[in-house]
Amino acid sequence: MSVRNPLRLLNLAGKSLLTNEALTISALEYLPIELFPPLFMEAFCGRHRKTLNALVQAWPFVRLPLGGLMQTPHVVTLQAVLEGLDVLLTQKDRPRRCKLRVLDLRNTGQDFWRMWSGSSVHVSSSFAMTPGAEDRLSTEKLLAPFEVFIELHLKERSMDGFITCLMRWVEQRKASIHLCCKRLRILSFSMDKIMKVLSMVKLDCIQEVYMNHTWHLSTLAMIAPLLGQMSNLQRLLISHINLPDPEEQEEHHIVKITSQFLRLHHLRDLHLESPFYLEGCLDQMLRCLITPLDNLGITRCLLTDSDLTHLSQSPNISQLKGLDLSGVTMTYSSPELLPALLEKVSATLQELYLEQCGIRDSHLESILHILSRCFQLMSFSLCGNLLSMAIMEKLLRHTSGLPMLSKELYPAPQESFSSDGILQPRRLAQCQSELLEILEDLGHPRIIWISFMPLSTL
Repeated sequence: MSVRNPLRLLNLAGKSLLTNEALTISALEYLPIELFPPLFMEAFCGRHRKTLNALVQAWPFVRLPLGGLMQTPHVVTLQAVLEGLDVLLTQKDRPRRCKLRVLDLRNTGQDFWRMWSGSSVHVSSSFAMTPGAEDRLSTEKLLAPFEVFIELHLKERSMDGFITCLMRWVEQRKASIHLCCKRLRILSFSMDKIMKVLSMVKLDCIQEVYMNHTWHLSTLAMIAPLLGQMSNLQRLLISHINLPDPEEQEEHHIVKITSQFLRLHHLRDLHLESPFYLEGCLDQMLRCLITPLDNLGITRCLLTDSDLTHLSQSPNISQLKGLDLSGVTMTYSSPELLPALLEKVSATLQELYLEQCGIRDSHLESILHILSRCFQLMSFSLCGNLLSMAIMEKLLRHTSGLPMLSKELYPAPQESFSSDGILQPRRLAQCQSELLEILEDLGHPRIIWISFMPLSTL
């Protein structure tokens, strides 16, 4: 007999049970555990609200990965599940078989449903738990608040009925519910709504924050204390905070923002796009970093020589795996600053992005010997800079001994352009032919990508 046959029979049993919904609900206490997932899937697809409500109250697993069934949010389904949870939360004594402690609304848990539907025999260990294992988990969490997991993407159009329904439900039950969000994205959203949503989220659950909003610096300073409460934050991306306040207030706001980094003991990835507010005072932020970073991006802004000096001297970049300084103009920087910075991170660096930095031949010449020692480097981009064929040949020869380097993105050589900066296809073809000859001469397989993006300086 095929291993899948019993699972297919379970699906048939689920369909059969739903033909008499009232009888099925009354019999849930006696149904085999194996029938619950296929029955739930059938009730979900058929929008059998009463059955979903009853299944939640008798759910024999610790976790209900509802998000794994939803390609698009279902308000009706969510309401049925929440109504079932309301019954559970108000009961002093739970139904004998109910183990439910976690409602997962993220796009995860597909392995759980595939296992029970028979479409896959490969099940992740987090869902392939025996009843005994779930009993232990249930006992451990017996006194803990009920947990609801969700990924939040805050933009005006995302506040649909699904999120509104969930937030209203959580707000009314804050004492008995932990709303856990590991990944938070803030796009176009009013400050009042952001503060209201975050007041309902367990902030120390958040591990990743991405903010992309055209705000005043004072607005970021208003949110900053909440960032400081995200004690398990590992990844922070902030972009487009590009509206300055009156000059006399800026320093106060910057201190309020940077001081929060003192509370982020698990921060490993930091990406700041267009952080105009850090020009000339990057050291304030660097002093507040608690642990060494894995990845740092400071892009599309001006940094002073003092900023670059403090960056190269910071102990928290000594173990960097990724460095992105794209859009930070190096043209006016002291020539020794970029080499000093790369020297500091050369032993661990895996990704380096210096796109549109105004890098010329002399800048690249000064770092070639350091690049040749970046033995962990896997990805490297110089797109958008003005480089000659001669320096590109030197670059290819200096990096030919890097064993991990597999992604190389370079600008079209200077000789590919006319005097007024227009790309000339015939000249480009000739440059490509010469670069190919250089690669063949180096004697081992290698692929490089040539970008035609506009040059940062012509």
